Amino acid sequence: MLMQVHLITDPTGRQAAYRIRTQVFVEEQGVPAAAELDEFEDSAVHFWATDAQGQALGTARWRFTDHGIKLERFAVCPAARGQGVGQALVQAVLANIAAHPASQARPRYLHAQVAAMPLYLKFGFVAQGEPFAECGIWHYEMVQKMP
Repeated sequence: MLMQVHLITDPTGRQAAYRIRTQVFVEEQGVPAAAELDEFEDSAVHFWATDAQGQALGTARWRFTDHGIKLERFAVCPAARGQGVGQALVQAVLANIAAHPASQARPRYLHAQVAAMPLYLKFGFVAQGEPFAECGIWHYEMVQKMP
């Protein structure tokens, strides 16, 4: 599949990302709509993946936290799953983080849904601690092991 991952720099991209997140998290997984959008929307760095026709396929974001750099809100439209969209998003997010001067020597982590853990393992993330539920979905904290 031909696709591109874009840094979101305008309201059109942000709205596309929110539509994907609503479809995946709220409609498909039952996350309360009030929990899906949060106070970090404006401080996070957002991305979206599109196909050759410009149709939105997936989205993700990252942000600085007191614990390091958190990757989050990875969502891929159901019809686009299994076609490398998630991998392309993780690669783009990690490349963007690496290019940020303030990111050096800061731990990178995420809260992975159990079903998505194999994706993050490919990028050097490892589970730590016990599983926990966020919005009724089981997760593990995963931390990227730096070379």
